[in-house]
Amino acid sequence: MSDEAMNPQRRRLLMLTTGLGVVGAAFAATPFVKSMLPSARARAAGAPVEVDISRLEPGQLLTVEWRGKPVWILRRTPEMLQTLSAVEPMLADPESTVADQQPKYAQNPTRSIKPEILVLVGLCTHLGCSPDKRLEPGAGSGLGADWPGGFFCPCHGSKFDLAGRVYRNVPAPTNMVVPPHAYINDTRILIGEDQKETA
Repeated sequence: MSDEAMNPQRRRLLMLTTGLGVVGAAFAATPFVKSMLPSARARAAGAPVEVDISRLEPGQLLTVEWRGKPVWILRRTPEMLQTLSAVEPMLADPESTVADQQPKYAQNPTRSIKPEILVLVGLCTHLGCSPDKRLEPGAGSGLGADWPGGFFCPCHGSKFDLAGRVYRNVPAPTNMVVPPHAYINDTRILIGEDQKETA
């Protein structure tokens, strides 16, 4: 058989082995490339969390986890909302002027999108402890008869009102953080995604 007759066969063999080599290299590289992508756990840790608040009764608090932190969702009663203006003279930052403590849409007296629903990262801004929920006013809270309701960090004594605003003369330097959040509908909140501004 002449060299000219062999050339097409050699060419096919060369193309076949080159193709197999490319496929083999792709299979070999796949685990390496995948190892550089974030894991499912890492993606989930930063992903928004959808929460159903349809069964949350007035005065009740629900805790969910977002980015490894507790997030509190409190449905405030009308009485709870009334205390917010009454305690303002006792607060360090009643108007929530410190940047990065809440999104712009929550920089208001209730620190919320809807006045009755408060969404807070449940960590003290002093050393990151999780404060006790002392929602009931009065002596039953253990904080005195004049306690209006709120949150108390027993580690070092920091106090926060029912909007997560810090009292004066306590170790915590700033108000509790309001995370980004948005309403999907009247009964579902997405923690970790900002509320779209309406025109």
